[in-house]
Amino acid sequence: MIERANYPYFTDITTRWMDNDIYGHVNNVVYYSYFDSVANKYLIEEGGLDIQQAEVIGFVVASACEYKSPIAYPEPIEAGFRVNKLGNSSVEYGIAIFQQGQPTASAVGTFTHVFVDRATDKSVAIPAQIRRALEAVLVSE
Repeated sequence: MIERANYPYFTDITTRWMDNDIYGHVNNVVYYSYFDSVANKYLIEEGGLDIQQAEVIGFVVASACEYKSPIAYPEPIEAGFRVNKLGNSSVEYGIAIFQQGQPTASAVGTFTHVFVDRATDKSVAIPAQIRRALEAVLVSE
């Protein structure tokens, strides 16, 4: 059971009509867009990432999701965010999607970024300001 207490950072997400599939719940692929949104929101707001001009950017190299219970438009949802593993040039995020106010997650997953030089696409060390932000939400279980 994945609970809120396992995630130090939260953000609200608005579900959209187009998120639902023919079965009347959010389609599995949409969860990955939620993961991408929360990770990048955190990097921009807390890590100072300038997505337009930064010399160092994050490339997604892996992702996974486990679905626990369905959600559907127009339910308000919240994304819990943390760092599971922090390396020199890579980070694995832990992300959980919760129905608003619910104690357990409807979906839980991971999302891995490798930081690269924008001009060369070669991996580089995570910039200091971003690293500090990531360390602030690093958890160990």
